[in-house]
Amino acid sequence: MSRGSNVNNSRVAASKGVAFSKSPVLAVRLPVWRSRVVLFVLFAAFAALAGRALWLQGVSTQFLQKQGEIRYARTLDLPATRGKITDRDGQVLASSIPVKAIWAIPDDVQEAPPAKLKQLARLLDMSDAELQKKLDSDRGFVYLKRQVEQDVATKVTELGIEGIQTRKEYKRFYPQGEVTTHVVGFTNVEDMGQESMELAQQKTLQGVPGSRRVIKDRLGHIVEDIESVREPHDGKDLTLSIDSKIQYIAFTQVKDAVEKFHAKAGAAVVLDVHTGEVLALANWPTYNPNDRSKLTGEQLRNRVMTDSFEPGSSLKPFTVGLALDEKRITPHTMFDTGAGSALIGGHIIHDTHPHYMIDVQTIIQKSSNIGTSKIALGMPAEDMWEMFTKVGFGQQPKWGFPGAVAGRVRPYKSWRTVEQANMSFGQGISVSLIQLARAYMIFARDGDIIPLSFQKVTEAPHGTPVISPKTAAEMREMLEMVTQPGGSAVKAQVPGYRVGGKTGTAQKVLNGRYSQSKYIGNFIGMAPMSNPRFIIAVMIDEPGGPVHVGGDVAGPIFSTLAAQALRAKNVAPDSDLTHIIIPESAAQGNM
Repeated sequence: MSRGSNVNNSRVAASKGVAFSKSPVLAVRLPVWRSRVVLFVLFAAFAALAGRALWLQGVSTQFLQKQGEIRYARTLDLPATRGKITDRDGQVLASSIPVKAIWAIPDDVQEAPPAKLKQLARLLDMSDAELQKKLDSDRGFVYLKRQVEQDVATKVTELGIEGIQTRKEYKRFYPQGEVTTHVVGFTNVEDMGQESMELAQQKTLQGVPGSRRVIKDRLGHIVEDIESVREPHDGKDLTLSIDSKIQYIAFTQVKDAVEKFHAKAGAAVVLDVHTGEVLALANWPTYNPNDRSKLTGEQLRNRVMTDSFEPGSSLKPFTVGLALDEKRITPHTMFDTGAGSALIGGHIIHDTHPHYMIDVQTIIQKSSNIGTSKIALGMPAEDMWEMFTKVGFGQQPKWGFPGAVAGRVRPYKSWRTVEQANMSFGQGISVSLIQLARAYMIFARDGDIIPLSFQKVTEAPHGTPVISPKTAAEMREMLEMVTQPGGSAVKAQVPGYRVGGKTGTAQKVLNGRYSQSKYIGNFIGMAPMSNPRFIIAVMIDEPGGPVHVGGDVAGPIFSTLAAQALRAKNVAPDSDLTHIIIPESAAQGNM
């Protein structure tokens, strides 16, 4: 068949309604269901996209907006300035100065030139290895150094290293350094109080930090403020009861005494008799709160508050005062103390010198253990225990000062005869120096005791009666005799002023036994005796060499400290004494 006839046949077929797809060449050989599957998949895909769009634009809008904000919006903390601490006259003892924290985004710093990283390490006083170790962190934020001085922070910023940022913070500065550190304390790098009044008054001093929302670019630069979320509220200033002049005198006297007597440590505290304010609190050894890189436990110990010890003879006035108040004795009641030793409760008790027949006031003046024991054994043990408890011995202090110890007074029901005798002259009982100083309030005042305060007092507190005013006056006369010729503390005299007090020398207890070579010497006194203004307590721990008794190591510190404190406060002289009188026979008796 010719080509022309094929064409004609096709045309004839088309004109008769034959489908074009019937052509053998164009015939479709795929199954019908396949096109339906493709159609269904396309429909499902469009449905999924529509559902996803609905989910993103409807349900997840807030989440996505928040994630977007994270990429450019930041909440910056606005630190509050910690309140100042001042002494009673407004002299600054602690203040906050602005500094910078240097931080980094490690991933952004990786491309920084090595030369600039070396410069950064030098500015931050770090080795290259130390810096690189911090930058190798897998965290998105890392502090390189805290509390960097402003001039150093400026130089760090000028390096222009991508990913290195600064943050404003504060650093505590203590103008008087080691002189007041055991009263003021210090803060850590987070500006949180760690010791003393910085810790005790943390809530008052710290304030409330604020915050603000900003927009930052990729390099961390702030390009726009969004809003202030919360304004910072600075901490409140704190006015302490401390008198900086008296504090400095106490500190230097304690330091000099420790060095002079080659002692392990020393401490002193000065109290205002009228208000209960702590005017000075000094310890040696001490530390500089502005540089604590070499701080040790011995330096950190606030011995006035945290160390308890057996007071020795400085406890005798409480035994005698109780017996006077109960009218069991008078200042002139006679006691036979023998030739310096006596058998009491199956044990021998000694005096350092024989006193034979002496009256009560001489028992205090000469510090007789035997005489005090006989007075104590004439009273019920319960009465002595109640006296010790009323003046605060064995009780947890409530002065708002961290670390203050309670000391130890055993229950009276367990006391044996010899134990009651020992406690009467300060053995078998432990107190802190500040507890002992406060207890002497009952003698310096008219028989009552008041709370102590480390903050300035505007109104004098009400006292709690312990002994009668008559007993307190009688005890003051006896305590004044202790510092006069023939007493155990003649070195505590103060030219121009009448003073009184009591010495104490106690053997230290080591491994459950009394040491024969280690002592604590103390003196608790008051001045002026015509109208007591100050109570001053001094303690020297383990004085070396032959001089170790309280009258010799602590008495002179009291004398100098009392003289300068009285003059600093313009207290009128009440004595014609022009110089200290120390007879050759001075300091006889137990110290």
